Amino acid sequence: MRRLVSVSMLLLLPVASVCAQTGNPAGMLPGTSQTAPGTPAPRQTNQQDRLFVDQASIGGMVEVEFGRMAERKSQNDAVKDFARHMVQDHMKANDQLADLAKQSGVPRAGSLDDEHRAVQMNLEKLSGHPFDLAYVDGQVQDHQKTAQLLEWEIGSGEEMALKQFASETLPIILHHLQMAQDLKAQLAGAGLQGVSASTTDTGARSVQPGQ
Repeated sequence: MRRLVSVSMLLLLPVASVCAQTGNPAGMLPGTSQTAPGTPAPRQTNQQDRLFVDQASIGGMVEVEFGRMAERKSQNDAVKDFARHMVQDHMKANDQLADLAKQSGVPRAGSLDDEHRAVQMNLEKLSGHPFDLAYVDGQVQDHQKTAQLLEWEIGSGEEMALKQFASETLPIILHHLQMAQDLKAQLAGAGLQGVSASTTDTGARSVQPGQ
């Protein structure tokens, strides 16, 4: 089912590319300068663009900060490798978004929102397998939300450079989502095996002579 969702989202990419090239007349504010009918002039932003930059910058900070936490706290090599991958990719995307936001005069969020601060505090309290599960589950949810945010900017944004950034970033986020989903399934399987082994050990001990 997850793979079907990813494929359906990928099918939106050709449409997204067209939107990025032609602009979004329905989303343009009154009085927007245009280079051609329906095509806004460079560096024109609408409310969608500004909200996109705000939310995308928060998401980027989350990926880097939580990824560094996972590199530090996790004892699972697969989780640590995934976290390292997230830090590297999202630092690059964050730098690109920062440059575009500056050029467009759109302010970025300066810190995490309350929701992610609460998640961060909870993760700091966890360790071992529970930490890995909580971190990776959050990664699945956050990447799903980020994919939706990027699609929204592609379809409703106005600033061409931001829309192009969203179009180029979406396939990367979908790949991250698939990685997180696969890792979540792997961790869930490892947890079940641990429970099974524990149950078997308990049963074996219960029939030992002299007990």
